[in-house]
Amino acid sequence: MPTKAEREIIPTLGFTMGVTYRKLSMYLQHRLKPFDITPEQWSVLLEIDSAEGLIQKEIAERTSKDHPTTTRILDQLESKGLVYKQKGKQDRRSYLVFSTEKAKPIIEAGKGYEQEMRSELLECVTEQEYELMMGLLDRIDHHFSGVNKDF
Repeated sequence: MPTKAEREIIPTLGFTMGVTYRKLSMYLQHRLKPFDITPEQWSVLLEIDSAEGLIQKEIAERTSKDHPTTTRILDQLESKGLVYKQKGKQDRRSYLVFSTEKAKPIIEAGKGYEQEMRSELLECVTEQEYELMMGLLDRIDHHFSGVNKDF
């Protein structure tokens, strides 16, 4: 059994993932800065681009963000002229969200930055290790989606 001192210096999976996420996020944040969007906004914009006409609830689910956070991000993107909302035909209470023409160059640049980041990552891990890591993270995500569903 590790001693208290050993436990303090042995990073947990969550801590290590958090630190790594912040480093990857900083990498992306630096590249997105000229476009005046954050990595958080980028993830929502990318999701909207991948499936135009999503409702806010779907965007929240696909990006694993809560509804108030999703609303805030969509409002920010709308105020920057990067997305617009249109009333749903089936349910007039919901809005379909679309990216604007102004968003297209940002989306293309962002996709390029994502590729750069992947290439940078492949300088320290093999393609096989990358695929294994992504598979493991997907399994962990799926598992904790079930564990956390009651919270």
